[in-house]
Amino acid sequence: MAKTSIQRRLMIAIVISQLLLAVGLIDVAVFVTRAQLRKAFDVALHGRAMSIAALVRYPEDDSHNLVFERDLVPPPLEPGVPDLYEVFANGHTPVARSPNWPEKYGVLPPKGERWIATYVVNGIAYRARRLEHIPILDREGDAPAKDFLTVTYASPADPVMRAVNEVFLYIAVGSIVLLAISGGFAIWALRRSLRPLAALATNASAVSTSNWELNPPEEALETLELVPLTQAMASMLNGLRRSFNQQRDFLANAAHELKTPVAILKSTLQSLLQRPRSSEEYRVGLEEALDDMARLEKLLHSMLRLARAEQWAAGNLRRDLAPVDLGTTCEAAIVRVHVVARQRGVKIDFVTNGPVRLCADPDDLELVWSNLLENAIRFSPEGGTVRMSIHSTNGCGSVEVADRGPGIPASELPRIFERFHRGDSSRARQTGGYGLGLAISKALVEAYGGTIEPQSSPGEGTRMVVSLPIQQ
Repeated sequence: MAKTSIQRRLMIAIVISQLLLAVGLIDVAVFVTRAQLRKAFDVALHGRAMSIAALVRYPEDDSHNLVFERDLVPPPLEPGVPDLYEVFANGHTPVARSPNWPEKYGVLPPKGERWIATYVVNGIAYRARRLEHIPILDREGDAPAKDFLTVTYASPADPVMRAVNEVFLYIAVGSIVLLAISGGFAIWALRRSLRPLAALATNASAVSTSNWELNPPEEALETLELVPLTQAMASMLNGLRRSFNQQRDFLANAAHELKTPVAILKSTLQSLLQRPRSSEEYRVGLEEALDDMARLEKLLHSMLRLARAEQWAAGNLRRDLAPVDLGTTCEAAIVRVHVVARQRGVKIDFVTNGPVRLCADPDDLELVWSNLLENAIRFSPEGGTVRMSIHSTNGCGSVEVADRGPGIPASELPRIFERFHRGDSSRARQTGGYGLGLAISKALVEAYGGTIEPQSSPGEGTRMVVSLPIQQ
């Protein structure tokens, strides 16, 4: 797959936008300049036409033939190229015409005083303007006032085109120079702006399993757009570091926990093979080996259950689940731990205020309640009571398991859900399980979108509160 560059794309976008801006400015400037120059040229034509009309007068004698003073015709607007003019009286009587006026262009039909046209004479483009109903300015005696003139005056349009081309050239050159300056500055600013991102990427590439520190550069921390990215990367690395440490600790703890039953099992079998024994001795030795094997099997089962629960919590929970009643799963868990409770003389008090149903696997919920009840029974005083209650509020079903045991120190509360963590540091078999029960419970609860919260005070007991969303 071909690689793309954000920097290259931005540079191309900047150059294209600058080019479009320059072309647009040139077009607008040329259009406005052409319009203004044509307007000024038309004004000049109007003045020339009026000056031609002023040269028409009545004769001094009694005849009514109009006289045109040709000697007073002003010089052409474009030196070396004669202008064109044509004068008619009352719209049809010719009065005067320039020597180079083309025969094919006669008096056109009236178009109003502001009629403008373009002639091409001898390969030269002329811009013409015609004025109508102009009164004769030089009247003497009893000359009739009803006579009027129609004057058409044309001058070469090349000066306007040359002026437009010069303006276009100046604007184009200026735009190219400004484009080069602004484009170079924009590219320099872009590269400088992307420098913190490159520095952040360089520091991120130095992160490894032995170095989890991102150490973002000061430029990245001072760049508003990079602050969320930097914080997200730091948060992600902290999560990865915790997960990596958890996996490493899990492997170490699992190896430690598996080592003891395997060593005991191996020692038992070796002792049976050291010398010939009676059938009764073999039977006792094999029973001990089976006990150790059962303990090993229980540990492996718990580890597999924890791995599955954590996969579900990561979003792989199956969706083909039927609604179950929380009360039913709690009652099944109470039955499961009844023998342990009776051995310790602990009474389980179960209270519910009605059915609470949600979509879940009943075996998963039963395992959660069993783990919580076993912990509560283990730390309850002999003859004590463990209280289990269910209630629903705000679309959530809550299950509480409370005991009156010694409680959990505040320093231990954040760690009780860690895998293989025991409050008793002796790690002896008599302390109970392997330290996986609460970890499994937390993973299963989170897999169903719920939360589990411990509340404890030393000497006053512990209360575990599990909240699960109720799915209608």
